[in-house]
Amino acid sequence: MTTVLRYDNGGWAERVGNHVALDLVNTVAWRLDPARRVDRLADGASLVRWVRFVGVIDDDRRAALLEEVARDDAAAERVAADVRQARELLYSVLQSLATAREPDPGDVVALQDRLVSVLDRAELASVLPTKWSHPLESLVDLPVALGLQVWSLLQEDRLARLRQCQDASCGWLFLDRTRNGSRVWCSSADCGNRTRARRHYQRHAGTAT
Repeated sequence: MTTVLRYDNGGWAERVGNHVALDLVNTVAWRLDPARRVDRLADGASLVRWVRFVGVIDDDRRAALLEEVARDDAAAERVAADVRQARELLYSVLQSLATAREPDPGDVVALQDRLVSVLDRAELASVLPTKWSHPLESLVDLPVALGLQVWSLLQEDRLARLRQCQDASCGWLFLDRTRNGSRVWCSSADCGNRTRARRHYQRHAGTAT
């Protein structure tokens, strides 16, 4: 499965979070730089393409959901807006955890309420380990399917290894699954190389001066 979803405008989304729920919060590019910030879930069609990219649906379901988007774009936008709202709430809580800060209590309660609503619509698929499922038959099922991914993330025993990319403009989150807990970039080849190049330039510019 490809690890990069490319867009017609030259942008892209990646799977670098080591969990679908983290890849969801990473659908905002350049999150920490308001001048370059781009939302990759700008509409219903973008949402459908992304959930296929991360493996939540297969090709047949992707085609069916895109047909649904074409039939009722307004309804698709409402679903996409709901997902974006949930994503920003999740990011607010997780970004605090990734940077060793206490999350806003109001955000925690709001996230809890959303997850309770998601689980209320889901079915218990397994008790040990506890797993939930929900049939994904229509666009309106996408917030539940992604909500279950969020619930799954919060059960992770490695959540203490939640990190934020150290690039000053990025803001992407990931689970550090390296053996020694040394990962600092969402992508060493992208943010890592860019930051190293910037530091190299600054050092040599200072020497020249």
